[in-house]
Order: sequence, then C-alpha cells, then structure tokens
Amino acid sequence: MRLWQGVSTYISMEYMGFGKYEAKVSAPERPLVWWYDFLITTQDDRKLYYGNAMDELGGEGSVSENRPPSFQITVYDPAFKTPKWLREGVMYQIFPDRFHREKLPTSNRTDIYLHENWSDIPSVTPDPRSGDNQAFDFFGGTLEGIRQKLDYLEDLGITVLYLNPIFKARSNHRYDTGDYMRVDPLLGTNDDLKRLCKDAKARGIRVILDGVFSHTGEDSLYFDRYGNYGGNGAYQGKSSPYYAWYQFRRFPDDYACWWNIPTLPEVNKNNPHYNQFINGEKGVVRTWLHRGISGWRLDVADELPMHFLENIRTASKTEKSDAAIIGEVWEDASRKIAYGHLRSYCLGTTVDSVMNYPLRDALINFFVGRINAAKLVRIINSLQENYPTTFFYSLMNLPGSHDRARILNVLSDYEYTSIPWKERGKMKLSAKAKALGKSRLKKMLQIIFSLPGLPAIYYGDEAGMEGAADPFNRATFPWDNIDKELHEFTRDLVQKRHENPVLKTGFLSLSAQGEDSICLVRHLKNGKDAFGQKLEGDTFFLRITRDYMNRRADD
Repeated sequence: MRLWQGVSTYISMEYMGFGKYEAKVSAPERPLVWWYDFLITTQDDRKLYYGNAMDELGGEGSVSENRPPSFQITVYDPAFKTPKWLREGVMYQIFPDRFHREKLPTSNRTDIYLHENWSDIPSVTPDPRSGDNQAFDFFGGTLEGIRQKLDYLEDLGITVLYLNPIFKARSNHRYDTGDYMRVDPLLGTNDDLKRLCKDAKARGIRVILDGVFSHTGEDSLYFDRYGNYGGNGAYQGKSSPYYAWYQFRRFPDDYACWWNIPTLPEVNKNNPHYNQFINGEKGVVRTWLHRGISGWRLDVADELPMHFLENIRTASKTEKSDAAIIGEVWEDASRKIAYGHLRSYCLGTTVDSVMNYPLRDALINFFVGRINAAKLVRIINSLQENYPTTFFYSLMNLPGSHDRARILNVLSDYEYTSIPWKERGKMKLSAKAKALGKSRLKKMLQIIFSLPGLPAIYYGDEAGMEGAADPFNRATFPWDNIDKELHEFTRDLVQKRHENPVLKTGFLSLSAQGEDSICLVRHLKNGKDAFGQKLEGDTFFLRITRDYMNRRADD
C-alpha cells in the first residue's frame, strides 16, 4: 500500500486469507487530503497497480500496469461543525437592484441610467477597455424593498437570505466595491440593513452578505482612480495609505486587476494592513456581523490565500460563534487545484460550505442527456465520500445563480450564445421549449430538495423567470406575472422539507435504474440520523426519470 502527501510511504499488507489483504495506518494529526493506492507483485514477479477509477470518482477502482489515479482520504479537524441553521435551512438569493422597489429610483449621479419602467430589459454597454459590461443601469431595488417582501419569503419557507453585494459601488452588480463600511445609497442606508436583519430574524430568516475581498473597484475609497472619494486612494499617489494594497507594474495605469478587468484592481491579500482592515477587531467581517448579518458568502474564495480564509473564519467565529461562511468554489472543494497547488476547503479551517456547482452541472448534464443516471450517482457519491459529513450536509445546492443563464434556459438548452450580446435580452423561449425546461426544472428541484445540503433558490426561478447570461439573468422580479404553478410547486417542496427532518439530516442512499432514472432514499439507522442524533421520521423515497427526448424541444 502506498500512502502519499508530497512524500510516498510504502506499507506491506498482511494476507488475511480468501484473497484479502490488510494494513492498519494512523491518519496525520493535521487536517489534509491524503492519497493512497496499491502496488501488487504477482507470483511471476510482475508489478501491477490498483487505484482509483480513471474518472477519479471513487468507488470500485481498477488494476493497471501503469499507476492509475489515487484514492483520497479527507483528514479533517474533528472539532469541525457547521451551523445547524445553515445545514437545515432553505436559501433564497437576491440581486438587490432587481428584486423590489418601493418607489422610483433617484440619484445625483450623472454616469448612470435609471429605469422608470420596472419591466425594461437590462442594458448592455461594453467597457471599451475590457469588453466587460459596464452595468451602469439601475432599476431601483432597495433593502427596504426586500424588507417589504419578507412576508412573501416567509410564506415560501425561506430561512436564509443571501444578498449579492450591497456596499457602495459604481456598478449595479457592486462587485466593484467602493466603500466596505457603507451600504450603497441607491439601496438604502446602514440602518436599512439593520432593520432588514432584525425583521427577517423575527420571521426565522437569517441574512448573509456577499464578501468581495479579492479586489476592489477602481472607483473606490481605496483606489480612487477618478478622485470621487477625496483623492486619497492608491491611484492618486504613492503616499496613499492604500498604495501597498495594490500591485502596480507601472504607476499609475498599469496594475494587477481581476481577470484583466481594469475596473477591478486586485488587492494584495498578504498585505498586513489590508488583512487587518478586513479581519481585525473593527474590520469589515466583524463589523457587519455585529450589525446583524449571520454570515458571508465569499466571492472567488478559491482565489484567496488559505491563510486569509483562515483569518476570515477566525474573525467570523470570534464575533458570532454560529456565523456561516460559504465559499465560491466551482469544483470539488476537497481537492481544488489553484495556482498550481492543491487546496482543500472542507477541512474545518476555512469555510463551512461551498456553492455546489459540481452537483448543479451533473444534474443539468443528466437532464439534457449528456450523462446517464449511473454517472450522476457516481458524481454525488464521490462528493459525499470526499467531504466530511458536516460539510456535505451544508453544501449550497443551487439550480441557478447570478453567474449563469437562467436555469429554464439552461435546461431547455437555449442560452443564445450564438446571438449578438445585445440581442439576447429580446429572446423568449417558445411555449414548447419552456414546457420542457419547466418539466426538467421540477425534477431537478425534487432531487435538490431531497438531498442533504442547503437548497438555494435564485430569485425569480420559482416565478418562471428566463433569460440569457449576464446581464439578462439579472432582470427584475415579475411581481405581476409570477408563474403560479411553478411557484406553488417550489413552495410545496420547501414545506415538505421543513416537515420531514429525515430530509435534512437523514442518511442518503442513491442508485441508478437504467440510463434514465435515479432512485434516492433518505433514512435513519437505528433511529438516529447521520450526525448520531435521535430522530423521528419516515423513510423517504424518490424516483426521478428524466424527459427522454432531444436536448431541445424544438429540434
């Protein structure tokens, strides 16, 4: 047996009879991902290897004359526990400018466009420097508008509210932070956020914010390219207290920026001053937790240094012991390769959960016919095998998000990527395509609401919203045109999950039936759940068969 984590160690295995060999090993004391495979010497002195299957999804391995991929053991902190409210909740994600407004928007800014018509199509205005959409059009959604719709969210059964960035910024998406300590005036005030958190809590709803700590905006207190923040930013001079936050190749116009987008100058996360600003006692993380939020979703978490993530965790848990930290990681978060290094985010040292894009991708690929049921089962089982139980049961299981085309478009296979960008907003699904998308979405939701983890609804998906990728997936909520049948279907799934504790913490068993059907069972063992807690509840069975037809209804 070969064990390795940088250095290989070979251990002889004892023959136990009946073709069985055994070896006992002690796991390392520190959290890490450990790898193992087997070297076999045959009677005729040939060398063979036994390791992971070639798809690296675990389960039964394969014998080869060449070394296959290794099996994985995730060694995590035994004290690692995620917040109960996170793993047993239901999340709703809101893009704040587009959810609800209580009045027509007003602003003194001259660089933006304010939509009077709530039903307008979001604008596309490419930045000539990068081609990225400038996102300077606003519809006037506010924090107060969200607060006024808490009854809607409560009736839907939501317990966790995740808000895309709300801090002062230049764009409507606000991933270009201008001031980390201030709510954007177009959304409201700091007091409006406190009021939202207070009233949401009274309804059993927690609020988490988007933490964008990889980069700031160029139009910000810290960089201040245009002098809108008093001329003390890094762009304005090397004497700026924020100069060392950034990495200038040639001052002032040539600087490191996120994905080469100049509106998003990248921050040096190793800078002690920046780390203190974000994670210190009076820093951003703790300040907003103190003001009433319950946790953070970390933008591009896999682009943040591990020590910086550890500091975010320490700051969060120090301020609020049951604070939740969700990371944006697009791959298996136990073994993400980032910047040439393997990083594991499920060891109890960084985040409590990640956005479960591997599940989302697998479900989409299953329903549109790219993979079969057996492959889907293997992918889900692999995640369960690689993740600690507390992490697996806290995963943010999302059908849709602000970074992808609307799920109805994805499932009907109409994302309009071959159409010019500005024209995509005018496109509408045919009745036939939308019906297929809805059928697939209902089945996808049934699986998501039956799996361990935190089911997450992107605002408007329950209302039947459609749209191509950014910015058309960020249109306004159709309050006067909700798909009532889809809304009620989603609401029923939420209520059934709340009513059946086995769906929250029961054990999971999966199997494939033929190419097109998946069977899912949630159950107890000796009256206890996956966390060893006594629980009452009936065994839950679900069988889903995908719509077998062309990927597109109109083909």
